[in-house]
This record gives sequence, C-alpha cells and structure tokens, in this order.
Amino acid sequence: MRLALSLARHGYGQTSPNPMVGAVLVRDGEIIGCGWHHRAGLPHAEIEALQDARKHGHNPRGATLYVTLEPCCTRGRTPPCTQAIIANGIKRVIAGADDPNPKHQGRGFEKLRRAGIKVDRWDWRARGAIPACQKMARECEGLNEAFNHWIVEGTPFVTVKAAMTLDGKIATANGESKWITGEKARARGMKLRHGHDAILVGVNTILADNPSLTARNRKKHSRHFRIVLDSLARIPLTAKVVSDGQPAETIIVVGKSAPKDRVAALAQKVKVVVAPVKASNLNLSWLLKKLGAENITSLLVEGGGEVNASFLLQRLAQRVAFFYAPKILGGRDSRKAVAGEGVRRLDDALQLREIEWRRVGPDLFLTARVD
Repeated sequence: MRLALSLARHGYGQTSPNPMVGAVLVRDGEIIGCGWHHRAGLPHAEIEALQDARKHGHNPRGATLYVTLEPCCTRGRTPPCTQAIIANGIKRVIAGADDPNPKHQGRGFEKLRRAGIKVDRWDWRARGAIPACQKMARECEGLNEAFNHWIVEGTPFVTVKAAMTLDGKIATANGESKWITGEKARARGMKLRHGHDAILVGVNTILADNPSLTARNRKKHSRHFRIVLDSLARIPLTAKVVSDGQPAETIIVVGKSAPKDRVAALAQKVKVVVAPVKASNLNLSWLLKKLGAENITSLLVEGGGEVNASFLLQRLAQRVAFFYAPKILGGRDSRKAVAGEGVRRLDDALQLREIEWRRVGPDLFLTARVD
C-alpha cells in the first residue's frame, strides 16, 4: 500500500477532475504489476497494473490487488474497473479508501464480493486496527481531499495561500512584497499551484504586480485556470493574464454594474463571468458553485488581505497554506495577509485543525484544515 500511495502521487496535478489512484498487484509475496492513473480519459490505476503485469509476462489470475481507492463500478470515459478485476481472476482486493461519491460508495466493493472476490477496506477509524495500516488508510483518504470535497459538495476545495512576515504582513505600506520568503518557500508555493485546477486573485493584485499566475514547468495536459475578481472590470487589456497567450484559461469575474464596453473588450480576449453581488461584493458562494459545475475541483486563493479575508471569514475555505518568513515589518499601514472587518468576538475566530508545521529553508510553512 505504501508503494500504491507513492505511485498515486505521480498523478499530482494531472488527474483532475478524477482522483489520484495507485495500484499494486501481488502474488506469492512478489510484486507482479504496478500502475497509477495518469490523467482523465486514460486507463485507471487498476487497469495500468493489470497491463503492467501482463507486459512483464505475469498472469494476474489469483493475485491480490492493493489499491488506494475503491475500484469504480460505473462506466465513464473508461469501462468500470470492477469488470476488469473480475475478468482477470483477481482473488483479493485491499483498498485504502471508499469512493467518496454517495451515489457509488461501497458499490464497487459489493460487486467484487458478489463475484467471489475477498475485499478488505482499511479503515483508519477502526478500533484495534494495525497502526501502520491506519496511517496508510488515512493517507489514502487524505490523498484526494480536493476531489472528495468537490464530488460531495459540488464546489471546489479552497486553499488560501499567503506568504507573510511573522507579524502577518504581506507587503509594506507602499506595496513592496518581493520577496518576503526565500527560494525554497517560493518553490513550495509553485508546487501548490501545480496541484490546483485554478488560481484566484483580486484585481488589485493584478494592478500592483501584473503577475502571470502560471505554474512553471506544468505538464502539457494538466488543467490550469487563472481567475481574477474584478467587479468593475478595471483590469487592463495589457495585463499578462489577459494578453500573454498562455494556454491557461483566464476567467475575469465582474459584477453587473461593470461598464459594458470594458466587459465587451475583455470578452474578446478571455472568458468573462458576470456574477451576482451580495452586500456590495461579488457573491463568492455563487461563484464557487459555478466553478464546481465546470469541473474545477480545487482553487488556490492567492489574493491580497481583502480577498483572503472574504474566503476565510465567510467560511468558504477548507485549508490554509501560510508561509512565515523570519522578518517583522510592523507599521499600521503595512498590508495584512488577512484583512477585512475581522470578527468581533474571540469565540468567533476561525479554528484550525490537523495542523502541520514544516521548515522550508529559513521559513516556516503552516498547513491546516479550517473548521
């Protein structure tokens, strides 16, 4: 299962809107086939492992299949994996996680059991389970947290990312922000971009820095959207995200009061979405539902303090990814990583869980789930 998890991670940033999955075939204590899901539309991990076994002269009949996720039992772009598992005579399937889709959950396991295949589903919550198996089962479940959220809720899994000083500042009062964190932290931030379907910023970030919002060295077939919140369509037509000709699809989200001539000019170059307004701001809940309906499963918010605050304080984010540099800016006018109105009572503060701290060069990296 450790190997299956390692294989699954080869699909990082490549498989959306499908999950990452790895599979390993074992017979008589020997690994005879390995595979992972490369991208949507290509064979699933189980099929890759079966093909790998036969390619190397092994008959998979009678083998045990270790797989990080419950095999699919429905036809999508590819035939159901349960059908191939049964047809190839697999005798046992050991899975690290259930299919999170409520419409399909457990059906793959049931189909295999009806065919006489022994099925073991590792459950990290089960009492008395082997600790190593519990740990791997938890990793299998967490491997696809974005996909799991999207398939159940219908909206992208939102991560708010920020790089700040120890006193929570992302820029000086005059907007200088390059570079607060070191090279290793910036490389980790770029890896986060690779793992998300879309990056979102506010128009003020475009006006101040004119970023490309691309993920460098991203593989050819990976999905990548650039989203800009711009209620009044203020973004220049010369901005990189509008004019650079990158293969990434740019979406400018405007309000109904945006000047029609500006909206029309933008629509000639990029996709423009007109969003409803809620309390004088773009309705982010509506936007997330629209993005989810377009199979955008994960969203990395890299906004300034106001945009970050909007997602966090409206309880629309599921994770934070905060980089802290060993620096202090101070200053009442320095720009905060999370601004907005804030909360009025300490009891209303956002609570973080599943907290992980890591050293990244001289900087600290905090990742945590948002309650």
